[in-house]
Amino acid sequence: MTTSSQNCDTGCGLNATLRIISGKWKPLILFFLRDGPKRYGELKRLTQGVSDKVLIQQLKDLEADRVLARTDYKEVPPRVDYALTPLGRSLADAIVPLCTWGTENAAEMASIFAKRDASGQPSP
Repeated sequence: MTTSSQNCDTGCGLNATLRIISGKWKPLILFFLRDGPKRYGELKRLTQGVSDKVLIQQLKDLEADRVLARTDYKEVPPRVDYALTPLGRSLADAIVPLCTWGTENAAEMASIFAKRDASGQPSP
């Protein structure tokens, strides 16, 4: 059976991937951690618009899914950083082509979004 003929509800790798990266901010978190470990404040600045509550929850989810590791240095003041695990690194690398696609198609997407916004259709 080829991948394209698989039932994505039961055996498709895309289903598993989407379960890990579901959420508005998780793909961005993974992308930003590609350059190396980041502290919470750095991630907060990079993911502009995310609330503390949501960022903390998404970091916990990614840690539970074993794609990122949280290191608490047990210092005062507290110092904690987040880094990709090998599994997380492979997932973050898989996100790069999506970033490239978005960059290559940014003008067309901006036009589509502007038309959708003008028509009053809800955004996804």
